Amino acid sequence: MTVTDSTPATTADDHAPSPVVDFDTSPSQYRHWRLETDGPVATLYLQIDPNGGIVPGYELKMNSYDLGVDIELYDAVQRLRFEHPEVKSVVVTSGLDRMFCAGANIRMLAASPHSWKVNFCKFTNETRNGIEDATANSGQTYIAAVNGTAAGGGYELAVACDQIVLIDDGSSAVSLPEVPLLGVLPGTGGLTRVVDKRKVRKDRADIFATRSEGVRGDTAVTWGLVDEVAKGSVFGDVVRRRAEEAAASSSRPDDATGVTLTPLQRTSTDTSIEYTTVKAELDRAGARVDITITVPDQAPPADAAAALAQGAEYWPLRLTRELDDLILRLRTNEHLLGTWVFRVVGSHETALAYDAQLRALADDWFINEVNQYYKRTMKRLDVTSRSLVSVIEPGSAFDGFLAEIALASDRQYMLDGVYEDVDPDAEPATITLTEANSGPFPMGNGLTRLQSRFYGHDDDLAAVDAVRGTAISTEQADELGLVTMALDDIDFADELRIMLEERASLSPDALTGMEANHRFVGPETVETKIFGRLTAWQNWIFIRPNASGPEGALRRFGTGQRADYDEKRV
Repeated sequence: MTVTDSTPATTADDHAPSPVVDFDTSPSQYRHWRLETDGPVATLYLQIDPNGGIVPGYELKMNSYDLGVDIELYDAVQRLRFEHPEVKSVVVTSGLDRMFCAGANIRMLAASPHSWKVNFCKFTNETRNGIEDATANSGQTYIAAVNGTAAGGGYELAVACDQIVLIDDGSSAVSLPEVPLLGVLPGTGGLTRVVDKRKVRKDRADIFATRSEGVRGDTAVTWGLVDEVAKGSVFGDVVRRRAEEAAASSSRPDDATGVTLTPLQRTSTDTSIEYTTVKAELDRAGARVDITITVPDQAPPADAAAALAQGAEYWPLRLTRELDDLILRLRTNEHLLGTWVFRVVGSHETALAYDAQLRALADDWFINEVNQYYKRTMKRLDVTSRSLVSVIEPGSAFDGFLAEIALASDRQYMLDGVYEDVDPDAEPATITLTEANSGPFPMGNGLTRLQSRFYGHDDDLAAVDAVRGTAISTEQADELGLVTMALDDIDFADELRIMLEERASLSPDALTGMEANHRFVGPETVETKIFGRLTAWQNWIFIRPNASGPEGALRRFGTGQRADYDEKRV
């Protein structure tokens, strides 16, 4: 993890300079976390370097965190899934006495541009979701060993774990003090997880979220805020017992060899970011990014063992890692490039062969992890506040799991026929849907992207399902409602250009809200609630004077002065 041009923002103004962030790190580079493994149990120790902020200008006191801390946690969660198949339970605890985690650093929040705060909260949420996904789908149960006070984001980290054990030392408590102390909300899902996940009664949740000192001891257990409290003399034994019990029920293999997540191969310039299979061209004048994914010519490895032998070079894993890294880099560093245009090029046969392998070998631990990672990356794309467009033309390979990229897009443009002046003998574009589009990669709302696209139109969904496994022509795709526009080569380029220019002329704030509403139809889940409320309520509350104004709570925190609130309810 490195930061360049790291001029700290000194105001909440989004025109203030922001650092350029990358997400490369490894356990040998961690400044804030320590990862230890002991057979089936791993332990993540949080001991934050107070002088290790991702940008200068604040101290990370009392195990308070910033984006750099969460980048390391994200990396650790990924490595535990891929590099340590033997690990079946993960204990998250503090390396400090009497302080688990004080949450997000207030000085950092107060000094950061609004876009930085929102992207920080979004990435942190996604990492918390990844912890929950590891428990649900990888047999790695996360247990929070809260060996000191857990406040705000510190308690939110604990609530992301499947189990919480709180030390009973007479002073350690869990709390969400953002409302009474900071005039904001817990930005990484705290309120939602308290009532939806831990099923805390709403009146108790109301007391909890407005009591700055929090709740401790048996009351925390009775209310459902933690699962168990234990005296310091037996605290380690209680946590170990829970970790061993969780490991005993895990489906993870006992003797598998892990896959090392080697450093990504990436070349970056001011106008491009290029990996081995993903390339992004940055069009600053047009306020867009053209992203091309290239399907390799080589056939998939013969079986699960051969795929494992390829390790991080196994193409679906390599693709997913590169796409994930690109999404994070563009989202964090390129705020002005508001439209992303996707193309997938290469052999239909190879794309479908990899797709078939990912389905046929889904019970293998390694292939399962690849599938789960691709699912999480598609979810990251879904909640990215950029306009997404897919272009389907001769040479495209939006097939099977790769069709999810098109289905995640806000619009799909498909060429009817070929480019007569360029390659009149080319094979016209087709797309092929498979079982991959009917369940393995759900959105945050629990629906597939096809179900979301045809929500309330069961006949249309059935018609699409009837052609699954066949190459769908442009005319068929248009009739089935799988593409936004099907145009011949006379109109295709002009219509695409006009649409992209129009998109660039619209309010990015309005587009963000519009896209988030359109993408997530149907039922609400914990995930959609968290991200929806982050996009709307938290986004709005963060910029209100009561929080961020010169006399607001974020500004006055720690000064001894109370915030001066505008008492009007809006």
